[in-house]
Amino acid sequence: MDEPQNGQKKMLDAVTQKTHRKIAARAHPGQSSWFGLGMMGLVGWSVAIPMLAGVAFGLWIDSQWPSRFSWTLMFLFAGGGLGCYNAWRWINREGRKSEH
Repeated sequence: MDEPQNGQKKMLDAVTQKTHRKIAARAHPGQSSWFGLGMMGLVGWSVAIPMLAGVAFGLWIDSQWPSRFSWTLMFLFAGGGLGCYNAWRWINREGRKSEH
């Protein structure tokens, strides 16, 4: 007899949590699907710009000091890593804001 009650409690908790989320979403009507699309664009640019800057810097280094290593590729990957880290930090911060 414990199992059905335990299952009912889990279901009640899940419904309560979803209800609280819906109430919170209605309290902040500015965060619609347009907000989500804007966030995706911002994340895309926050990754693309450091990558492009890395490529430009790498091309400049390759033209000034030729070597057997491709600085363009190294800075492309470094810019991608930096951009992904930056996007992750920003999304994390926005997620914490929406929880409160």
